[in-house]
Amino acid sequence: MPILERLAKLCAVLAGVLLTVITLMTCVSLIGRNTTGWTLVGDFELTGVAAGAAIALFLPWCQVRRGNIIVDFFTAKAGDRTNAALDRFGALLLGAAMGLLAWRATLGGLNAYANHSGTMMIGFPEWIVYAAMVPPLALTAVIGLVQAVAGFAPQVRE
Repeated sequence: MPILERLAKLCAVLAGVLLTVITLMTCVSLIGRNTTGWTLVGDFELTGVAAGAAIALFLPWCQVRRGNIIVDFFTAKAGDRTNAALDRFGALLLGAAMGLLAWRATLGGLNAYANHSGTMMIGFPEWIVYAAMVPPLALTAVIGLVQAVAGFAPQVRE
């Protein structure tokens, strides 16, 4: 699964870069607004668009690192085999849900493209956001399904 881990890491790095760019854009807009009265029109729209894409881009890394919240109240006293089976079942459910989201985001993106749908203020094409979200959602689905079938690598404490 090293290729999936590398792809997940690449997605996380892209999400970090995207959020950094949006943070810098917001700072420029706020400084301009508060000093000279100049602002970037639609900066809040771009922030929302980028945040949606960044969230999707962080999902594969979260799944690879097993960073999702696990409520083990009922399974704390269960054996290792039971917990491993439940973890694999959870990965299967997550993989199926992410696959469904990737499929629906693909359809949404195609619909937004066909209808020339854009944001209200600046008309940023919405299909671009969908296009940015589909690959990491699909990658998260693949990672979850592989984990469901192959199990998990031993966790390393950092």
